[in-house]
Amino acid sequence: MAEFDGQEKSEQPTGKKLEDARNRGQVAKSMEVNSLAVFVTGLILLYLFQNFIGSRVGNFSISVFGSLDVLVNKLSLIQNYAFEWYLFFVITILPVITGIVLAALFVNFSQVGLKFSTEALIPKFNKFNILEGIKNLFKAKTGIELLKSIFKLIVIGSFTYWILEDMIDTAMLLESLTISEIVSFMLDSAFSLLWKISLIFIILAGTDFAFQRFKFRKDMMMTKHEVKEEIKQTEGDPQVKGRIKKIMFLATKQRMMHNLPKADVVITNPTHYAVALKYDMQQDAAPEVIAKGVDELAQKIKEVAAKYNIPVQEDRELARALYKMCNVGDKIPATLFKSVAQILAYVYNLKNSKKKKNIV
Repeated sequence: MAEFDGQEKSEQPTGKKLEDARNRGQVAKSMEVNSLAVFVTGLILLYLFQNFIGSRVGNFSISVFGSLDVLVNKLSLIQNYAFEWYLFFVITILPVITGIVLAALFVNFSQVGLKFSTEALIPKFNKFNILEGIKNLFKAKTGIELLKSIFKLIVIGSFTYWILEDMIDTAMLLESLTISEIVSFMLDSAFSLLWKISLIFIILAGTDFAFQRFKFRKDMMMTKHEVKEEIKQTEGDPQVKGRIKKIMFLATKQRMMHNLPKADVVITNPTHYAVALKYDMQQDAAPEVIAKGVDELAQKIKEVAAKYNIPVQEDRELARALYKMCNVGDKIPATLFKSVAQILAYVYNLKNSKKKKNIV
């Protein structure tokens, strides 16, 4: 197989290869699109629920800071406080978390479709190999992902710093505002920042999505040898199929030659085609094709017919039609009844005449 290792992957991936890759969990998928969906969904939900979240956080802050002087320093009460605060935050952010989870599921489905693969869940113990893990750090794919992350960090970080510069002066005035006003300012500033960052995120996600699809298609490309091997696996080795076909042909030929002496007539064209017919008026609804052949096999059929004194009738059009329309063992089609009946009638009359001469 070494001679095929250097072959260029010039062939498009077959449906089987794509399906096998999909079963292994290998699909064209961009994590940046997932991140964008989570980011934008969270931003939209925060905008829609800003009054709800802002009022709850504001009231909570007032309640906490207004009661610091009366809090009892007991372990049991601290545990109660912790549980109440935890429940407060869960209820506050539950709409946002629920929406983000649904958005993540929807984007995954949009990219790869609905496919549950158990093969992708099978643990691979080679992933726990430390040496293999170190080797993976120096692979080209890992390097590309690292460069992408660094580039994304630099772009978003620079853009964020540029936006935050405009907010610094306003932030210096926060000490003169009430808690509710501070919370409102923080939310407004966060939304302003996040909406602008999301535009950068859209560009990065769109670029990465196109790149991942291109890279996946390129990785799935196949060599000519791989295509041939897959055809062998799915449809069978052409050489083996050829041998099987030859064996089946020889078996059919032997069966035809064995039944040929039972024929009532052989119709030829006269050199290329020969079709042998058998008809029992008491049992058969229509004449039956018990042998047929072309060229060499047609000559063999005529030789056997001569050996057993089977009448041979020349009819070019009928011989071709019978050969093309009927397989061995088939009854002739109704469209050929009239032509075949005329030949059979002639053959039967000829046989009857010979019998009368022999009696006389």
